[in-house]
Amino acid sequence: MSNVFEKCNEYGHEQILFVNKPEVGLKAIIAIHSTALGPSLGGCRVRMYESEEAALEDVVRLSEGMTYKNSIAGLDNGGGKACIIADPHLEVGREALFKEFGKAVSSLNGGYITAEDMGTNPSDMLYVKEHTDFVSGLPLDLGGSGDPSPWTAIGVFNSIRAACKVRYGDEDLSKRSVSLQGVGHVGIYLIEHLTKAGAKVIVTDTHQDALNKAKEKYGVEVVGLDEIYDADVDIFCPCAIGQIVNTQTLQRLKCDIICGAANNQLSDSSIYKEIEEKNILYCPDFVVNSGGVINCAAQFKDGGYDESWTARKVEDIYDTTLQVLEESKLRGKFTEITAFELAKERIQKARESA
Repeated sequence: MSNVFEKCNEYGHEQILFVNKPEVGLKAIIAIHSTALGPSLGGCRVRMYESEEAALEDVVRLSEGMTYKNSIAGLDNGGGKACIIADPHLEVGREALFKEFGKAVSSLNGGYITAEDMGTNPSDMLYVKEHTDFVSGLPLDLGGSGDPSPWTAIGVFNSIRAACKVRYGDEDLSKRSVSLQGVGHVGIYLIEHLTKAGAKVIVTDTHQDALNKAKEKYGVEVVGLDEIYDADVDIFCPCAIGQIVNTQTLQRLKCDIICGAANNQLSDSSIYKEIEEKNILYCPDFVVNSGGVINCAAQFKDGGYDESWTARKVEDIYDTTLQVLEESKLRGKFTEITAFELAKERIQKARESA
């Protein structure tokens, strides 16, 4: 771990906290990338990383990404993230581990607000809550903001509408077909919005029960995991794993638009040129999927959680997507580059006015 300060300088982090509590098996890293816009906000994930260096790399990248996601969403929050190096399926000792993690979050005095993420669940966050108020996504009856998944889905739906407006001149989804990869918490809500709007939807997932539910309830077409890349559709909607748009899959995609909920959808920046050469309109994932973090941020607004505030901010994702797509044309830059620039420009303005 000799390159910690190099990582801070490389990504521009303000603070990285290492937490070691062997008595409960806690090995955690909390990364605060920026507080220029306000307290950092981002989830806590649990993974069995191949090395401590890999965990550090993951948490610094993710926390930086949260800075730009929160900024482009118009939130008064910076970017943070936490990772716990442990088995996500841990049962024995889980309560003690998350209570200790809560103490670590508390020690940052509000500089970092945590939430549920990969490998964690609402029960974990309740343990964290016992030792800090700086945890979001708790049940509504406990003063929290509730499940963020429906809001993420609405945000993705709004982005799809905006992308269709730019690409086709109208938002009429009854004319459109969508291939949706991943029928999880967000995916199933998104299917409901798409089918209600009249879109033809083709889906795939690793879980047969989820596919059966989607087919029975919404009449979607089900295809195999690999077949989803060959579907002849207007919109490809990745809602599962990251780095799914790469040289291999891009050769097979037959779509005009890529717009989905998954994080880090592109393999890397080298894919930008290939996407443009195929004349595909890419909607940057951290713009599209910000509905969930908007809902988490709502819990910390003055006066407490207000669903109407969340609804307004998630509706704004339509306008933000339009702004990114239109500004991309004006600047002559790839959409993801433009989104990063817009997010950074808002942060810079905050620093200059501080």
